[in-house]
Amino acid sequence: MTRFNAWNVLKNGLLGQSGWDRQWRDPEPKSAYDVVIVGGGLHGLATAYYLAKYHQVRRIAVVEKGWIGGGNAGRNTTIVRSNYFLPGNREFYEKSLTMWEQLSHELNYNVMFSQRSHVSLFHSPGARDAVARRYNIMRLTGNDDTELWDLETLKRNIPHLNTEDARFPILGAAVQKRAGTARHDAVAWGYARAADALGVDILQNCEVQSIERDENSIQTLTTSRGAITAKKVGFAVAGNTSLLWQQAGLGQLPIESHKLQAFVTEPLKPLIDQVVVYGVGGAHFYISQSDKGGLVYGGDLDWYKSYAQRGNLHIVQDVAECATAIFPCVGRARLLRHWSGIQDMSMDGSPFICKTPLSNLYLNAGWNYGGFKATCASGWYFADLIANDRPDPVIEGHNLQRFETGAVLDERGAGADCKLHG
Repeated sequence: MTRFNAWNVLKNGLLGQSGWDRQWRDPEPKSAYDVVIVGGGLHGLATAYYLAKYHQVRRIAVVEKGWIGGGNAGRNTTIVRSNYFLPGNREFYEKSLTMWEQLSHELNYNVMFSQRSHVSLFHSPGARDAVARRYNIMRLTGNDDTELWDLETLKRNIPHLNTEDARFPILGAAVQKRAGTARHDAVAWGYARAADALGVDILQNCEVQSIERDENSIQTLTTSRGAITAKKVGFAVAGNTSLLWQQAGLGQLPIESHKLQAFVTEPLKPLIDQVVVYGVGGAHFYISQSDKGGLVYGGDLDWYKSYAQRGNLHIVQDVAECATAIFPCVGRARLLRHWSGIQDMSMDGSPFICKTPLSNLYLNAGWNYGGFKATCASGWYFADLIANDRPDPVIEGHNLQRFETGAVLDERGAGADCKLHG
C-alpha cells in the first residue's frame, strides 16, 4: 500500500495518477479467526483497526454483507461533537472528539475533519438556562471550548440566519468551537486501508446467514462465502442488530430500528460555515455545508419501524420547512438527493458497548443519532472490551443490565418511540 505524503502526491500527479496501489485487499475468507467483527461500517472497521494496532490481535476478519461504505457509514450527516453532560456519555464523546482531531494523522488518510463549530440555537429563556447548565458542566469537567452567544454575536457569525421574523424567535445559541464535520466515506476508506495494512481481512459481500452456538458460546458463522469459526465475535451492525441477535437465539433487545433521512442540495457558494442545529415546538433540524458546496441537512426519524433505506415525502416536506424557517434564502435551492440510514434506537437514547449472555459474543449497538460522531471512541473501547474481556470504566454503564436496574443513560429522551403494537 502506497503511503500518502507530499512526495507521492506530487510524483503521481506527474505520472497521471498511475502509481497508486489498491487501497485494501479483497481476500478469500479463512475458515477460522481469532476475532470476527460482523459489520463493515465505521464502528466495525475502527474496532478491527484498534484491535490489530494496539492489542496485537493478528487474525481478524471484518464481515460485511455489502460493500465498505454502503450502509449507514455513507448515509449520515457527518456531524462530530461532544456536547454531552451525563457521566459516561460526557467522557465517551470527549474521548471520541479528541481522537477525531488526530485521526487523519493516525490513519495517514485525510478524513477531511473540519472543526467549524456546532451552533445550537435556543428560543426561550428556559432553553437558554438548560443549555447554560449543560455547557457549564462541560466546562467544569475540562471541556473549555464552549460558549453562549447572544443574538448580536449570532448575527455577526451567521449573517444569513433569519433572526427577524423566524417562526420560532431566536434568542441566541450554545456553541462548541471544536465540533464540526468530517467526510464519511473518507473515514470508512481510511480505517479500511489502515486495518488491511495490519493484516485484517475485510470480507465484502459476505452476509451472515445463520449462527451456530452451544449453550454458552457461538461456534460457527455461516456466511454467503462459507463457514467461519472464531474465538470471539463482535456485533457492530447498526440497524440490523436485532436481526442478528435473534439469529444467535438471544430473543429481544431493548432496541427498535427506524429510518433517519438525510438530504443534500445542489452546490452553492459558501453560505454556512458552521453546523447549525435547532429543536423546538416539534421541529428538529441540523444543517452544514460540504466542501463541494452542497447543503447537508436532516431532521427527525420517520417514526415507524423499518429496514428500508429510502425516504418518504412527509419527512422531505417537514425538513424543508425547518430549513426555510431559519434560512429562507435556501428556499429555491434544488434537492440533489436524499436517502435513509437505519438507526438502532435504544430505549434511553444511549448505546451498548458490552458483553452478552454468550461468553464469546460482544455487542456494539443502540447508537440512535450518535453513531458517526462516536466512531473513534466506539472502536477504541469496543476493541479494548474484546481484547481484555472487561469494560473500561468509561463504558461500564453502557450495558444491557441498566434497564433491569433503572440506571439508564437518558441524555435527552432521544430513544425509540415505543408502541405496544409494533
